[in-house]
Amino acid sequence: MLITERHQLILKLLKEKGNVKIHELVELTNTSESTLRRDLDQLEKQNYLKRVHGGASLLHSKRDEPSVFEKKTQNLEEKAKIAKYAAELILDGDCVYLDAGTTTYQMIKHLRQKDIVVITNGIDHLDALLENEICTYFIGGFVKKITKATVGRYAYESIKKYRFDKCFMGANAIHYNFGLTTPDPEEAQIKERAIFLSREAFVLADHTKFGEVSFSKFADLNQTKVITNEEGTTTLGKYKEKTEIIIVRD
Repeated sequence: MLITERHQLILKLLKEKGNVKIHELVELTNTSESTLRRDLDQLEKQNYLKRVHGGASLLHSKRDEPSVFEKKTQNLEEKAKIAKYAAELILDGDCVYLDAGTTTYQMIKHLRQKDIVVITNGIDHLDALLENEICTYFIGGFVKKITKATVGRYAYESIKKYRFDKCFMGANAIHYNFGLTTPDPEEAQIKERAIFLSREAFVLADHTKFGEVSFSKFADLNQTKVITNEEGTTTLGKYKEKTEIIIVRD
């Protein structure tokens, strides 16, 4: 079978299933595993797919943006571990920026005993912060329905007034060549400014975000540290060349 024919079959199966395993492709193409691994590596370089342990997955659309409800139901255990670790990095006296998002939201319950100030653009964060008696400032602006984040001109002007010891950001996609990205340019602008205004910047992302590319870039890899989970360790080696990867195992 010609290479182009194999690639077409691989991509066709990916579009049908979203994820494929090496053994499925061996049966489909009657080709060796080593050949198929080379095919997947080549297709990944061409940005047709993302290599995962034991196979490949289809890249998401660069404008796709899951709702808050969808995010709350995905990779819950991994997000909880990442959030707990991130919260432990915050010290008494810190001024902290918490980005809107489901993983940063889970940090809040671990902050109740800390003497800190939190600034956020996350609508959903407010009740939890106040219930835990955390001194809170809110970045006003246009409210995005799908992510419950404030963005736009007024949010940007508001955030410029602050300086942070640490910021904790979400990311839709992390790519070795294209950095940290998110679907909405206005949300990317707020993330970019928060990182600029912070002494230290952390991105909270489970292993599924690696190798993906979204529409709007908000940071290079070397501008942040990435906190992720153990399952991603098989694909993270090269990322350590550009950023500090913190892997949460417990």
